[in-house]
Amino acid sequence: MKAKKALSFLMTATLAATMLAGCGGGRGTEEAVQAADPNAPNFFTGAMSVLQPLIDDGTLVVVSGQTDFTQCATIDWDNSKAQSRMDAILAGNYSDIEIDGVLSPNDGIARAIITSCENAGQPIPVVSGLDAENESVEWVWSGRQYSTVAKPTNALVAETVSIIDSLLSGNGMPATDVTANNGVIDVPIYELPPVVVTKDNAKEVFADDPDRMALLTD
Repeated sequence: MKAKKALSFLMTATLAATMLAGCGGGRGTEEAVQAADPNAPNFFTGAMSVLQPLIDDGTLVVVSGQTDFTQCATIDWDNSKAQSRMDAILAGNYSDIEIDGVLSPNDGIARAIITSCENAGQPIPVVSGLDAENESVEWVWSGRQYSTVAKPTNALVAETVSIIDSLLSGNGMPATDVTANNGVIDVPIYELPPVVVTKDNAKEVFADDPDRMALLTD
């Protein structure tokens, strides 16, 4: 579980950094949307490790003031609940200003956020996503969603097979320099870096995935 938390922290820190890059370094009026499940607090911590220093120094302005986990949580990863929260945030805080960016923990919620902004007459802000769902891959390619994150199954399978082969040959677990502390010891982990997908690199990321490449049409 601790290793999973470490990877969740890395993932949402990556999402936060990607959103900031899309906003040109962070121009203000950003909101964070997280999903409430047992792993959600670590998602939130990872994102805020990147965002909080910029909120503290005034680079980012969260106009709604909702920066606490309990305020930002979306129960059950429910897209409709996320959209309703975004509707309320926009109506209460952005009637006369534009929102620049929104940190979303997955693609479904990202699309709900974007739909809310469109319905409110807002220009589409920079919105992150996660999972590289087909619909969001299309939205990234069309420019509606700024980014998603692909978790390459092929690399995961290859790493797993490598571990199994090493164990079967009697060589034990392959060496790794990456660890996560579980409160007792540093546990070796095999970390596969998340792959951020934007319109600029989508064809490169999915070059070996014909099904995804078929989605990248003008």
